[in-house]
Amino acid sequence: MNVAFVLLTHSSDEPAGIERAVASLASGLREIGHRALIIAAGPPRAEDEHDLVRLASLHLPHPLLFDDLPQLFADPEPVRREVLEILTAHDINVVCWADAVVGLGFLSPAPPGVRTALMVHFLREDDHMRRSLAQRPDAVLAVSPFLIDEAARTGLDTTGWHALPNALPSTGQAPCHDERERLRRTGPVRIVARADPYKGIAELLNALPEGFGRPVQIVLAAAAFELGRGMQTELINACRARAAAFPNVEVLPAIPWLGVQPFLAEAALTLVPSTRPETFGNVAAESLSVGTPVVAYRFGHLPVLVGGAGRLVDLDVLSGLGRSSLLTGNTLEAVDFADNAARLWQAAAELLDNADAYHAASAQALHQVSDQSSAAVAENFLRITAGSLTPATAPGRA
Repeated sequence: MNVAFVLLTHSSDEPAGIERAVASLASGLREIGHRALIIAAGPPRAEDEHDLVRLASLHLPHPLLFDDLPQLFADPEPVRREVLEILTAHDINVVCWADAVVGLGFLSPAPPGVRTALMVHFLREDDHMRRSLAQRPDAVLAVSPFLIDEAARTGLDTTGWHALPNALPSTGQAPCHDERERLRRTGPVRIVARADPYKGIAELLNALPEGFGRPVQIVLAAAAFELGRGMQTELINACRARAAAFPNVEVLPAIPWLGVQPFLAEAALTLVPSTRPETFGNVAAESLSVGTPVVAYRFGHLPVLVGGAGRLVDLDVLSGLGRSSLLTGNTLEAVDFADNAARLWQAAAELLDNADAYHAASAQALHQVSDQSSAAVAENFLRITAGSLTPATAPGRA
């Protein structure tokens, strides 16, 4: 089968979740004998892989500002026409719009007879999302049951949606028990994140207790898109300045996709300090795949993903405001993440100090992501997009 993914922002080793997820799924499809093509905006780059096709009709500025997106589609006809030509030329059977906007879900330019799928990686209620769903894709693939529930809570019709987890880039290699024990005693705490304020790195650094007693290493990477010009550079510089106040804290540059799992395998544990709910949690999944426990807040999809393979910290919400499953709007703004970040460090220290609990979490970690290999996720993707699953038997919704 020939499958195409459309993701305008795609590039090799881009420090972003959707790009990494699409690459891992495409790799899984190739592993089980299918062809997977990725269609992205131009211009071509030296590092582009063989099955990456760049559009001549659309070039993205670098970095791309989200506010600039509407201007890119003032005249969508050239892009629509070129995508149709590519899908026809490559005899595509299934095309997957990786997002309502940068995945062209709102245009859905598929030739007759080609099955379509729309990926939903984060909650959006905008016109592009409504237009994408109005195209009636053959399958809607949300990244987690949590996201499906949240979409339904906001009023979207999620009938027939399927939960398809992000695939792991590789099977990963977990350290042996003796090495894991050495890491528990003296290994570094590690964090991998995109330079986005909602990843919670600034709050985490501000809450780091004096005398934490072991190395803290933070990979903080700038993506090819951002909310405001210079925002990522400003955040990285601020985090580096804060880290410089501690002798054992480093802010490291980006690492390749396939380097994340080995990097986290050599950590005592992984912190995921996001201050907005993770609809999946790529970094957490990759940490678990190499037996490294995860410490994070108990919201979003992370409670299901992490389970007993680490520690989950309940958010302390200011009194007088109720909780919601997503903690949006006024409720989320009422969360003091400075105080909550301190509790993340406390949970991390307590887990590292308890050998039995730590090794139990490490052993559980591999089980938490045992069905998320690229080949397994690719098989589920094909079953869903081929129409052989009903909503009642979709993964995560049974």
